[in-house]
Amino acid sequence: MSRTGEITRPDGRTVRWYEDGPRDAGLVLFWNHGTPNIGQPPGPLMKPATDRGIRWVSLDRPGYGGSTRREGRTVADVVEDVEAVADALGLDTFAVAGHSGGGPHALACAALLGERVTACAAIAGLAPFDAHDLDWFGGMAAGGRAELEAAAAGPAALVLQLEQEWDPEGFTPEDHAALAGPWQWFDGVVKAALEHGPDGMVDDDLAYVREWGFDAADAGRTPVLIAHGGKDRVVPYTHGEWLGRSVPGADVRVFPEDGHISVLTRAEALLDWLVGASRGV
Repeated sequence: MSRTGEITRPDGRTVRWYEDGPRDAGLVLFWNHGTPNIGQPPGPLMKPATDRGIRWVSLDRPGYGGSTRREGRTVADVVEDVEAVADALGLDTFAVAGHSGGGPHALACAALLGERVTACAAIAGLAPFDAHDLDWFGGMAAGGRAELEAAAAGPAALVLQLEQEWDPEGFTPEDHAALAGPWQWFDGVVKAALEHGPDGMVDDDLAYVREWGFDAADAGRTPVLIAHGGKDRVVPYTHGEWLGRSVPGADVRVFPEDGHISVLTRAEALLDWLVGASRGV
């Protein structure tokens, strides 16, 4: 069953949420989408999730889709909206996961929501901008690097940079093959994310290069999986390795032949990990 709805936050903002899968599922998984996306549940993962008894819940981050913009937001700020949606849907506990820009937001939930989060998977996610012993921009394709360097320079520079033509070199041949197949799904959510302008993307990028609002190590209060493609040119695997060193007890899996999108073809194994970790297996 697929549903969507909206809640109103105390500051007057609207947050749009999504839900799919069996209502009596053994595990609720709260998905944190990438940049620029909306929270629509990933079509290629819905059958594998349902087969595993997973109920999928997600939201549009502020500035995307049906959610009101929140200028100046930090990565940690998403936690308030996740908690509010969970409360509205009557969810006491849940696992969290995120891909790409959703990775830091999933880690924020693991770090700040205490026992409500049963497990966390950060897939192809960024490390903090102030990460020690990490060449943060090293290994990024030219287009993505230019975008995040512009974000570090400030909103005006970032807006100008986002007017440049998209750089397909950020994706590997494996990524392009995935995007030509089942993960063509991304075309729809990226288009929906940018339908009303780049505000959500701008605010995401700015959040990645400022203080996140939490310590990544605190995500280790719950079981954490860090998954990354070894050929990733959007978020190099060195970010995943850094997170693996910095989050106590993290299970780190680097898939040597995968890029930023093709790593999602491993998602069934990652879903199995989330189910097992949430059960304490």
